[in-house]
Amino acid sequence: MKIQKYAAIDIGSNAIRLLIANIISVPNKATQFKKASLVRVPIRLGSDVFSKGKISKESETRMVKALNAFKLLMEVNNVENYKACATSAMREARNGQAVADAIFAKTTIKIDIIDGKTEALIISSTDLHDYIDENKSYLYVDVGGGSTEFNIYKKGKITHSKSFLIGTVRLLDKKVSKQDWKAAEEWIKEYTQELHKLSLIGSGGNINKIHKMSGRKPEIALSYIFLNAQYRFLKTLSYEERISELNLNPDRADVIIPALKIYLSAMKWSGARNIYVPKIGLSDGIIKSLYSGKLT
Repeated sequence: MKIQKYAAIDIGSNAIRLLIANIISVPNKATQFKKASLVRVPIRLGSDVFSKGKISKESETRMVKALNAFKLLMEVNNVENYKACATSAMREARNGQAVADAIFAKTTIKIDIIDGKTEALIISSTDLHDYIDENKSYLYVDVGGGSTEFNIYKKGKITHSKSFLIGTVRLLDKKVSKQDWKAAEEWIKEYTQELHKLSLIGSGGNINKIHKMSGRKPEIALSYIFLNAQYRFLKTLSYEERISELNLNPDRADVIIPALKIYLSAMKWSGARNIYVPKIGLSDGIIKSLYSGKLT
């Protein structure tokens, strides 16, 4: 048996995450990827970028502190290999690469700013296939702060992928145009109209939270009716009530509503009546892609 520790740093528009995983290799058995630790820091880069077009000095300073902390955590956990990827906010920021260079100089952590297509492909390399029935079709929806990635699965394989500039922080800041919504709607309808027994697979912290709040077992899907009821209920509560009565974290209590709007829209446009919520995302994909050599 061989046990290795890999890590992934996901620099999103809403938060920065560090995932540390144990990779267990046993002869004649499938390699296992087991989560050992997950740390999340809500820096919310998107609020800078989507309103001002660049990352502020304050946010840059917080990123340096967070990544230095992540570096120490990786050291004490004996992490052998890691990868840091930044998504929508940093790739849109005018000073995104300059900030990445400055962070490298202060932390020695190299940040790769990836495009939407690469992000979707990394996500597709997760253990998603363990949840997919090859006799069914799926629309995989990964909702982030700045963008949403869509993958369509048919007979167990990806047939189409697309990233749209629709995200939770962007919606909060009213930076999503009608054209963006229309483009996403038309794309989903075009590539799902002939698919039967279609279900959604949802990824992201907000849908994970909703599923946890439902009390259902991980393998049990949520219905469109349930999700819509939760959306309407959450909208009746103030931001403060979502924190005090539902025990939502402050950085979750505002973005959870726009997140549900995205999932519900995708279900409506695709005709899906159910959404499965496996706990996988970009960080998991980074570790698997790093281990397989698809990322270096």
